[in-house]
Amino acid sequence: MTDRIRTIIVDDERYSREELGFLLMQYPSIEVTGEAGSGEEAVLKTLQLQPDAVFLDVEMPLMNGLAAAEAMQEMKKPPKIVFATAYPQFGADAFQYEAIDYLLKPIDEDRLAETVRRLERAILSPRQQSPAPLKSCGKLSLEEEGQIHFIDPDDIIYISREDPFSKIVTVHREFHVKTPLKELEAKLRLYPFFRIHKSYIVHLKYAKRLVPWFNGAYQLELKGSSELLAVSRNYAKAFREALEL
Repeated sequence: MTDRIRTIIVDDERYSREELGFLLMQYPSIEVTGEAGSGEEAVLKTLQLQPDAVFLDVEMPLMNGLAAAEAMQEMKKPPKIVFATAYPQFGADAFQYEAIDYLLKPIDEDRLAETVRRLERAILSPRQQSPAPLKSCGKLSLEEEGQIHFIDPDDIIYISREDPFSKIVTVHREFHVKTPLKELEAKLRLYPFFRIHKSYIVHLKYAKRLVPWFNGAYQLELKGSSELLAVSRNYAKAFREALEL
């Protein structure tokens, strides 16, 4: 991939920077171009390196992450901000700075995958001349029982993982393939799919209704499917934001 998201990691703890850098290495779309150990250094590095995105801790001595984000928003080309912190109480303040996401430490890998997808939609999608072809024909290829099927991604209602298979439910039929959920998610990253649970990815256009369940979780009713899907508490807020105008 030649078109990548140039990223800076900001945290006053070196171990936290290294851990997040390691997690981001698995995404071909992300290029970590720098690190900073304080809010002041983060602002300087952002001015020097002009990154597309900044993963920013909140609680840091002297200039904290919120103050650094405010300074970055005043720049001629402000980066997209992702807050990564152990403190949930700063969430409401963080989104005043148009944050793409708010991650809680320890960072959940599935939750990080959704954050990367949001960055790709916000940064890479506008750079694309064509909205989203996976292949030259715009089809997703699936191998099932030795046969290769080519399906339109917009016909997919949802995908679930039921080991050892991924179940792909379309408006026409179901497919059961061995391709891991994370790999399918990566192939569909430029289409409006959203992870709602570690075992489910849904196409946003088929979302119909959220039903409260328990402990902050929901169940999702989808057009074209009789099955109710679990929406994890970790994904519920971001999912609602993705659906709202």
